[in-house]
Amino acid sequence: MIRLRLYTTLGCHLCEQQESLLAVLLCGEYHLEKIEISEDEALMERYGVRIPVLADEAGEELDRGFEPPLLAAWLAERGWLDEAAWQSLRRQMGGEAGPREVKSAVMRGGRRYLG
Repeated sequence: MIRLRLYTTLGCHLCEQQESLLAVLLCGEYHLEKIEISEDEALMERYGVRIPVLADEAGEELDRGFEPPLLAAWLAERGWLDEAAWQSLRRQMGGEAGPREVKSAVMRGGRRYLG
């Protein structure tokens, strides 16, 4: 069984988006431990502006896993990607376009602004 940790906080819509993507893209059984960062000062310091952060058992972390291409690549590196689900999701997203190529979105200073 794949064991993952998700550093999150209550009401984080990006965390919810990452959980949904994970359920679609991860092949096999997994256990997701949600770690509430607001209850620990050290976790707030480390993850406060980075959540959601997904970590595997080795402690390797993924920031911005709510972006499908990033999550898919991270899962593929570990042999955990459901390739058929990823191909289906890519078709739904409009082919090869990643989140930074979405029409009516503008990248400024590393952030995406919807127009």
